[in-house]
Amino acid sequence: MPAPTDPGRCTRRLRNLVEPIAAVVFFAPEAQAAYVRLGFPPPRGEDDGIPLFDWGAYFVSRAACLGQARGEVVAAAFGVFSPAWVVREIDKGWRLTDPATMGAARAHSAVAALARLLGGVPEGVARATALLQHGLAAVPVAGKPVFAGLQGLGWPGTPLGDLWQACDLYREHRGDAHITSWTSVGLHGCEACIINDLYQGLGLGSYVRTRGWSAQEVEMAIASLRQRGWLEGERFSAAGREAREAIETTTDMQQRPIIETIGKDFEALATLLTPWRDAIMAGHGYPGRAFVARQGERATGA
Repeated sequence: MPAPTDPGRCTRRLRNLVEPIAAVVFFAPEAQAAYVRLGFPPPRGEDDGIPLFDWGAYFVSRAACLGQARGEVVAAAFGVFSPAWVVREIDKGWRLTDPATMGAARAHSAVAALARLLGGVPEGVARATALLQHGLAAVPVAGKPVFAGLQGLGWPGTPLGDLWQACDLYREHRGDAHITSWTSVGLHGCEACIINDLYQGLGLGSYVRTRGWSAQEVEMAIASLRQRGWLEGERFSAAGREAREAIETTTDMQQRPIIETIGKDFEALATLLTPWRDAIMAGHGYPGRAFVARQGERATGA
């Protein structure tokens, strides 16, 4: 089987495959129950069978790999959230738990959720994990704080634990790379969220509000993007769309070594991951586009 002819496009394909596997932990009832036991609030109901998780638990659980970092550090690492909001939630969260306890709750919950949604350990998990690990070993940690924090945790040593960790590493590597890409063209987090909404086909200034930015901050960011010439009315201008695609391409470039190292085995990896991604989506373990759109509408009062 030949190596991928377009590694840049393959980085996006792999992102779409690993995202539901890695991010299942954010929506899993197993995780919500574990966090409630640590003192975090319970989910705020559900949408299409998916819990509307507590954001404080989200920030603290995802940041646990960084150690007991201050909220300002977590806000810098996550990039797209209102820093003031992150700082408040992190300060509250570290009064309830510590990184080791929260990290263990997160990892155990992810494995339990995957076992439930995949019906145990599917055939091919060891092969898929080995290919991901091989590719991930090809990229450095420089400029990738969350990726580095996860890498420092080591491997859980169980089939589903190692698969989840590998997918989470790829997900967070891309997230770190994306922040590097949009900050390199002078954007701040609110602006990056706004152009991502449009890139994903969502309404201008919609889903960005789920990231804690105020109405005034969103309006100021939109005005700044208009001044750059990136917006025409409620949509991208040609220059804006080109600029946003360039950000994505720069992100792809930082992940190309992963794809090139996996090489001729990329299609085999994609073939293994696809039914697992589909099973998670079918089992309401990860939300689809309609869920995302509804959350944006609720945040903006639509």
